[in-house]
Amino acid sequence: MRGFFAATAMAVSVLAAPVAQAETLTDAFIAAYRTSNLLDKQAATLRAADEDVAQAMATLRPVVDFALSSGYSRSQTTSSAPFVDGVRTTFDLSASLTLLDFGRRALRIEITKESVLATRELLRGVEQDVLFAAVDAYVSVQVNQQLLALRQSNTRLVTQELRAAQDRFEVGEITRTDVSIAEARLAAARAGLAAAEGNLLVAREAYKAAVGAYPRTLAALPRSPSLPSSMEAARAVALRTHPSVLGAQRRVTINDLGVELQKAGFRPTVSARAGVGINDAGAENQSFGLSLNQRVYSGGSQSSLLRQSIAARDGARADLGQAGVLIAEAVGNAWAGLTIANAQVQAGDQQIRAAQTAFDGVREEASLGARTTLDVLNAEQELLDARVTRIQADAERYLGVYRLLQAMGLLSVEHLQLGIPTYDPAAYYNAVKNAPVHSAQGKKLDRILQKLK
Repeated sequence: MRGFFAATAMAVSVLAAPVAQAETLTDAFIAAYRTSNLLDKQAATLRAADEDVAQAMATLRPVVDFALSSGYSRSQTTSSAPFVDGVRTTFDLSASLTLLDFGRRALRIEITKESVLATRELLRGVEQDVLFAAVDAYVSVQVNQQLLALRQSNTRLVTQELRAAQDRFEVGEITRTDVSIAEARLAAARAGLAAAEGNLLVAREAYKAAVGAYPRTLAALPRSPSLPSSMEAARAVALRTHPSVLGAQRRVTINDLGVELQKAGFRPTVSARAGVGINDAGAENQSFGLSLNQRVYSGGSQSSLLRQSIAARDGARADLGQAGVLIAEAVGNAWAGLTIANAQVQAGDQQIRAAQTAFDGVREEASLGARTTLDVLNAEQELLDARVTRIQADAERYLGVYRLLQAMGLLSVEHLQLGIPTYDPAAYYNAVKNAPVHSAQGKKLDRILQKLK
């Protein structure tokens, strides 16, 4: 489908932007990706999920607390002894560590890791939405430019027909009714022209929202990406690669782990604690101990939490099944839409040829007095409608390819081979997954954050 749309010059000068080089669809894709607030937001959400892994990893390490206290006290050893006043200052340093929790912390770490992977799929989904909005806006601007050119041509043609009708009326060949019909049709043509101008302005605003700037002169659409040979092949790809399916799979794993975490909650924990203290008098104290904690009775809350986690797991599995159904449906709908658009394009070509032949014949017959002004105007309107339908069918056929790619989960910077650096979800994750504080990893994290600003 190379050269799918011819770039149409805009007749309204205020809508034209003087540029040295035409803007391509690839340019629009790249600009949309780089300026998208939606992508920035989802990337920030992913970084927040990465921090959950760091916080879960931190539970494997000891907790060290420092306390420094100072206060006034007044005491007596016996009822007859004098009161002793003084300020007492103590310093305490303690550390605690969970030694055994029957997998609780490990399960929480795995849950957070799976949550990160699920959030990455959400980022992929947003990327698809951003790129489709870009191609949709690009095609919409081109379509409305072509429709505006058609409306301008139609207005000029109806104006000529009105003038011809007026000349024929003056010599008595037609009645005033024919002139009025031409005047009414010219008014309708001007209304259609005004609507086309407005639609182009709306399309330009949508382009700015999707791409980040108003369109310049747009180049012709490139060849559309290749597609699988059958709908079944497209569905197979979609069920393997679509972010909605992969994200649902991650959520099933998360809920499976959640059930195991609630089961582990019935088991005891073993903790160790050590402390050292000193006061202003030089007295020291040291302590070390082990503790075994086991909840004996919780009023039924633990059992309820387990049942709740099992229900959530069952729901996640159902969501996965439904995600597959919806993606399969989306692929089928996109495939059907593309098939319909291809048929409409072929029918549109035939309709234009027939309408052009009819218009040429009616106009020639009208010049010989065998046809009325209304006949000519109707034939011209049918030709206009045929051309409008053909342009819109072209747009739907081109967009249908990208709609199918989106349904398959392949509408991405990588698959489109845009050749630009993309957000690396692993960079931030790798920098924080081990919960760095002040270390070489921490410095690396600082550098990553600076790049993200």
